[in-house]
Amino acid sequence: MAEKFDHLEEHLEKFVENIRQLGIIVSDFQPSSQAGLNQKLNFIVTGLQDIDKCRQQLHDITVPLEVFEYIDQGRNPQLYTKECLERALAKNEQVKGKIDTMKKFKSLLIQELSKVFPEDMAKYRSIRGEEHPPS
Repeated sequence: MAEKFDHLEEHLEKFVENIRQLGIIVSDFQPSSQAGLNQKLNFIVTGLQDIDKCRQQLHDITVPLEVFEYIDQGRNPQLYTKECLERALAKNEQVKGKIDTMKKFKSLLIQELSKVFPEDMAKYRSIRGEEHPPS
């Protein structure tokens, strides 16, 4: 998988360098530099074709739109992953708390129901395969 990204990264670096060189040629254009300009334009076209070929290898990769928003805001995209993990951890703790609360409620409910309806709760426990009432 990493080779796919390395290949794309290599093509993007070459493309960026060709764009930089094209900018230099254009900023100080002289009629005598027309051949160099044409050559750089051809390199850019070839570079775009190479990048497009890489696209076929990476068609199954999806990037959340929020990552692009982070980049647009000048933030590090790795912060997105960190913040997602932090949110997931917080949600996990919240859900675990709810589960623990529900288990305690179930235990207390069974205890109280056993006091009020001992015969019915004995049947319930036998159906559930519980020997002793939970304490």
